[in-house]
Amino acid sequence: MNLRQKILALSVLPLVLAILAITALVTFQSTQLARASIATFERNLLRAKENELLNLTNMAVSAIADIYQAADADDEEAKRQVQAILSELDYGPDGYFFAYDYDGVNIVHPRQAFRHGQNWINMTDPDGNRVIYNLIERAKEGGGLHQYKWEKPSTGEIADKLSWAVGLDKWRWMLGTGVYLDDVFAQTAAAENDLRSHINTTFLIVAAITVPIVFAVFLASFLITLHERRLADGKLKELTQRVVDTQEEERARIARELHDGISQTMVGARYMLDLAATKVRSGATDAADVIERGARGINDAIKEVRRISHDLRPGMLDDLGLTAALEALTGSFAERTGITVELKSVAFKNLILPEARTALYRVAQEALTNIERHANATRVSVIITSAGNGPQMLIEDNGQGFAHLPATRSKSGLGLRNMQERMEHFGGSLEVRTTAKGTVLRAHLPKSTYLTKKPDPVPA
Repeated sequence: MNLRQKILALSVLPLVLAILAITALVTFQSTQLARASIATFERNLLRAKENELLNLTNMAVSAIADIYQAADADDEEAKRQVQAILSELDYGPDGYFFAYDYDGVNIVHPRQAFRHGQNWINMTDPDGNRVIYNLIERAKEGGGLHQYKWEKPSTGEIADKLSWAVGLDKWRWMLGTGVYLDDVFAQTAAAENDLRSHINTTFLIVAAITVPIVFAVFLASFLITLHERRLADGKLKELTQRVVDTQEEERARIARELHDGISQTMVGARYMLDLAATKVRSGATDAADVIERGARGINDAIKEVRRISHDLRPGMLDDLGLTAALEALTGSFAERTGITVELKSVAFKNLILPEARTALYRVAQEALTNIERHANATRVSVIITSAGNGPQMLIEDNGQGFAHLPATRSKSGLGLRNMQERMEHFGGSLEVRTTAKGTVLRAHLPKSTYLTKKPDPVPA
């Protein structure tokens, strides 16, 4: 940091820290106050629910009081009458009364009839709470509240429930009712959301006031130093980017040359040796010639390695030109694979850039290699045209396309990626259309790849 930047930092940093501290303090105090209010609100709602449960329980006890007080401990008729009354007492889709004996056997449950007559003393809710046991204990203690999780009849979902249980000691019954607390928690959650919304609004207001002030201070300093540093920064960035681009271009070029040159030549030699092995097994007399051609392919690979190490350019193009190089390439391909190849090419007369010729040659080489490996084609056509919008190469086969290949190989292979990068390097394009009846590859270079000066009298 220079002196000007240090002075700016020393003047602005205390302001920023003070603003952050004030904002944090205001936010903390507001949050604490709002959460205390929400907690009080929730306690009041729960207290209202408790009073509601007590009133409902007293109502049920009053409804059965005459029968219960007049009956003795073994009066089965009185018990049936009380069961009928409790089964009919309800208040809404989720409000009902239930009764269990002190052993845990269900006596009344109007919403879950399957529980009647069965012992549920050891039943637990999802939290491990022994619901019926704890309710019976509250009843034995003279009445009390118990919170647990239970299925809500209106929705069929498990929800928190608060119940009040009292005891009918003469019959050893526990009588209770409950209310679900999901509406309480929903209101609390809504209040929490409102709290967060208010806090965010407060923070945005503070930010709307402070950020422009801080930004104005930085902007003033930026405007002062911008003119002085613009030229130096621009030149430095340009130099750095050129170094990086040169390195990446060199690496990409070497990678393409190794893959598209050495690899293709070695593949051709391997197929020659495979062909020679086939001829030897079949007793053909021309196996030696095929072996010699394979050996020449290996020699070509050696020469290619040497060539790449020296100038990283295909010597065939420099010596013969694009059309002649493609004729040699397609002729070798047809002889090696038995696939009929038709080549149509205009005489460029060295009208395109050497690098562009190399790119087109490598695209053709990679395409023919892919056809040999994957297409199962019997016919291939290579057409090179020259027009006002730039040179174009069309390669078409009648093979099986990419449909039989895995997606990772058919769409993201190194060969296709290299071909596309070669075209994009000159601002051109590569289009590949494949079906079960064949594949069409169209490589197009822009007219900027044409030479503007008078070409040398070397064939393209």
